Amino acid sequence: MREPHDNALRYEPGGPGHVESYFIRGNAPDRRLSFWLKATVFAPRRDSAVAELWGIFFDGENDRIFSEKRTVPFGLTSFDGEPLAIAIAGAEFFLGGDGEARGELHGEAGRCGWGFTWKRTEGPLGEPLCLLPSEKMIDGAFPRSTPLTPLPSVTFDGAFEVFGESVDITGWTGMQGHNWGREHAFEYAWGQCPFLDEGGEPFCWVEGFSGKIRIGGRPTPFISAMVVRRGDREYRFDRLVDLWRQEADVLVDDYTWNLKLKSADGEAALSMVADPDEMVCLGYHNPDGRLSYCLNSKMSRVKLQVNPVNEAGFQCESPHGGALEFLRNSPDLRFSRVV
Repeated sequence: MREPHDNALRYEPGGPGHVESYFIRGNAPDRRLSFWLKATVFAPRRDSAVAELWGIFFDGENDRIFSEKRTVPFGLTSFDGEPLAIAIAGAEFFLGGDGEARGELHGEAGRCGWGFTWKRTEGPLGEPLCLLPSEKMIDGAFPRSTPLTPLPSVTFDGAFEVFGESVDITGWTGMQGHNWGREHAFEYAWGQCPFLDEGGEPFCWVEGFSGKIRIGGRPTPFISAMVVRRGDREYRFDRLVDLWRQEADVLVDDYTWNLKLKSADGEAALSMVADPDEMVCLGYHNPDGRLSYCLNSKMSRVKLQVNPVNEAGFQCESPHGGALEFLRNSPDLRFSRVV
């Protein structure tokens, strides 16, 4: 485990200009059902810090989505311990390799409650992931926003209460992520997907991003990275400085992300497509007062092709198991409600 540990809170109370989030997402192996929970610390430059509890439940079988957020003063919350224990707005998260979450949210969408545990997938698939090309960058000055995935692959046991029903999530697969920085990235696409065998067990997963950052007040071209794990093998496509070796195409207008990358490990092509009727638009505040808009899907369609060096190529597909997000600087008029 790295020091500080992957889920350690990087926010220093009293310091301005910081955004930090912990999130958990899970998908049913054979149904169009998924959830996403997030606890965020937000410290604007000129005001007191707050904490946000977010909850989304996607029901693609009945064309309905629960989505709510609650904001409370940071001083009324707790982010402490190792493993990290979070208490926020009546919800609790215990972020260990084997963890637990319980809580509820009320709002315009009604009520959603949850109580579940998870276990990390044994072996290399479940080991912590850093998408950056060097772990020395994790707590460095660059980039301004740092992504980590302490638990890339977990299995859940428990239930959600939503839409007046109880949904058993035992056997669902998912992950737990952590990111922080002085601001949100200027623009990005991020995706993650486990691929399951016939028994519903993960045997491979992919995670990656394409993002623009601001240098001298101007956005860069898209910079991308991707990591694939299959069995005990890891294939990394994370040479951020080799822009001429990248082919990244982010098509927000049709909710598609296509990414092709090369590295010393070979070549990889990823395609993720979301249904806009199964997405939520989230308002992400930046410490400088800007509002970014995150189009959030947890049931995207995914195709992955990997051609390793000196190994046989392989292809994986998932009809609705992909987490896909687009961050942009203007709202999408298709979404009448911004959470």
